[in-house]
Amino acid sequence: MNPDIAFFGTVFAAFFAIMNPLANTPVFLGLTEGMDVRTTRRLALNSLILTFVIVSVFALLGNAVLSFFGITLYAFKIAGGILVGLVGYHLLQGSSSSVHQPSDEHLQQSGDASLGMAVSPLAMPILAGPGTLVTGMNYAADGNNRHLLMVILAFLAVCLMTLFCFLSGKAITKYLGHNFIMVISRIMGLILAVIGTQMLIDGIRAAVVSTS
Repeated sequence: MNPDIAFFGTVFAAFFAIMNPLANTPVFLGLTEGMDVRTTRRLALNSLILTFVIVSVFALLGNAVLSFFGITLYAFKIAGGILVGLVGYHLLQGSSSSVHQPSDEHLQQSGDASLGMAVSPLAMPILAGPGTLVTGMNYAADGNNRHLLMVILAFLAVCLMTLFCFLSGKAITKYLGHNFIMVISRIMGLILAVIGTQMLIDGIRAAVVSTS
């Protein structure tokens, strides 16, 4: 298989698993319950645009951020692998990870300004949470411009799929059912656990090579 295609597929799978559009659709429906169709569509579109911008900026500036704080790439991979693995572990247990779950304060604030939900809790922490940011920065941190472009395109594809799920949320939830969505979430958790483990292995390998 072409290495670029393989890389794109890996990045897409990582973003899809950690954003989990199907599992987040019932959350979106709960937050927008009682809103009219026009407001719901604006909220979905605004939240995904903001999410794409946030993650893309972190991917583009990843190396600059690491350099500014004096963080090595392998240390970032190790920490990122642990974080992504923990998100996957929580999903495997059938629970939501706290890094992608809105707090009670976020939910209270969102009730005061409906379109403000596009920023919080939808864009952050649900969609562009720490796990998503780490994933984007990790895959873009090697400084390869071609890889950076594929990371952004892969994330754009996942954002478009998430937008579709949000806009078609009621039909999807009714057709698939809550139990099937839970099964999908656990499968995504397994994928994330494996991806996190691979990040951790890559980071440890790089650290050993750099010190030998």
